[in-house]
Amino acid sequence: MSTDTPSLPVNLVRLPVQAPVTPADTPALVERLITQFNGQWVDEHNLDTWAAAGGDRVLLFTGDTTRFPEGLDVAVVLPELQQAHAGRFQIGVVPRASEERLARRFGSQRWPTLVFLRDGGYVGALSGMLDWEDFVREVGATLARPISRAPGVGIAVVSGDAGASHCH
Repeated sequence: MSTDTPSLPVNLVRLPVQAPVTPADTPALVERLITQFNGQWVDEHNLDTWAAAGGDRVLLFTGDTTRFPEGLDVAVVLPELQQAHAGRFQIGVVPRASEERLARRFGSQRWPTLVFLRDGGYVGALSGMLDWEDFVREVGATLARPISRAPGVGIAVVSGDAGASHCH
């Protein structure tokens, strides 16, 4: 049986993954990175898309700001660091609910931490709050690094016969 209905081309449109909304318990000093400094919320659902958008990008992991109040200090100086480096990087803020999962992905174990990415690849990380001159210098040095493998990514391979000779 023949049909006169023309076949319609199927065009798949890839929609961007929506960034998470501001969590209710977000400190105002962290939220201002989104509202005043063009930062974006970045979680495990939109990280790859955000990071691959190109250029240098910095993720802020504040940690629990009650336990680690310096997370708020880093949130305050991050736009100043961005300005000190001629706006070279975009700011991403990781919601508390996603920090543990994403921190493991980048081998980070301290709070607060800034994770530096470039064109979707890992560049480096800076943990803790630093004196201003040290912070400016360390951010500059990190931005100058090439893309590398994030620490802690992958599985260490250990031979069961570590003491045996491997000559063939």
